[in-house]
Amino acid sequence: MLPEQKLDALLVRHKAVESELASALSPEIYVKLSREFAELGPVVETVKRYRGIASEIDDLNALIEDPGTDPEMRSMAAAEKPQLEEQRAALEQEIKIALLPKDAMDERNVILEIRAGTGGDEAALFAGDLLRMYERYAAKQGWKVEIISASEGSMGGYKEIVAEIRGRGAFARLKFESGVHRVQRVPDTEASGRIHTSTATVAVLPEVADVDIAINDADLKIDTLRSGGAGGQHVNKTESAVRVTHIPTGIVVMMQEDRSQHRNRAKAMAVLRARLYDAERRKRDAERAAERRGQVGSGDRSERIRTYNFPQGRVSDHRINLTLYKLPQIIEGEALGEIIDALVTEHQASLLAADGALS
Repeated sequence: MLPEQKLDALLVRHKAVESELASALSPEIYVKLSREFAELGPVVETVKRYRGIASEIDDLNALIEDPGTDPEMRSMAAAEKPQLEEQRAALEQEIKIALLPKDAMDERNVILEIRAGTGGDEAALFAGDLLRMYERYAAKQGWKVEIISASEGSMGGYKEIVAEIRGRGAFARLKFESGVHRVQRVPDTEASGRIHTSTATVAVLPEVADVDIAINDADLKIDTLRSGGAGGQHVNKTESAVRVTHIPTGIVVMMQEDRSQHRNRAKAMAVLRARLYDAERRKRDAERAAERRGQVGSGDRSERIRTYNFPQGRVSDHRINLTLYKLPQIIEGEALGEIIDALVTEHQASLLAADGALS
């Protein structure tokens, strides 16, 4: 059962935010409250429907238990009750999920890093396939994708690529993509038709602000150097490339995509902040590993999370034992949402089980 006090507090908060929005507010507070009001709205509507159905069930119970009720009316009430109880249970589950503690980073933009793993040229091509899959999925969500840095493979694809994905809830949807992705297929260069296995590592990091993680300037070593590239009038004439080294952790970020040293430095710092935050986050997760063992979305990038088998046209996510025979649609970004939905559902179920939510 849901705790009525918590539901009452939710309705009170919704009404209070609505009143505050009608008063004179600074733009920052107005935006913050508008977002909260929009997030509370659907939950409040679900709570009202839940309470309405609960009230109907109480009325039916009163009819059924009243000795003076006409037998035909009692029979009709008894027949109607199971369907209402089913609706109430579904709404109760919906509210429990809505009230689960939110990841503070869920609404953030994403820094997406894809690196070719084992498999040489084929791994680089696969890294390129994964980037296109995420680009197309992002487009379907109405998100924007910008390439921050790229190191191309000799036969195409990428040895390493870093992109920013901007859009509301991007991290909430993509965070379960972190890990080792494996591909099994016959490369175009393979004359004998032998299936090769290659891998690529995906890291999905929330974009973090200065306030989220403090970086001491004394811990940074910043080098400027001439951009490398395929040539052209702008290459090697100015020292626009930037390499930032975080001395305590040894993390190095190189940025040379932009002709502006200032912009390259800003991009490098954004990637560095995301990597430092992610390292701290994974350290905290490791400390809680015993109580979270097996939970979806642990973010451990050493584990193989998914296999894309081209000869069989299937994609298998090993964390939730899900196999879909929709490889072309998934690699095109069209059916990737089905896997993400399943991962989100499993994550919510594990949170409900671990927290004994709202019990």
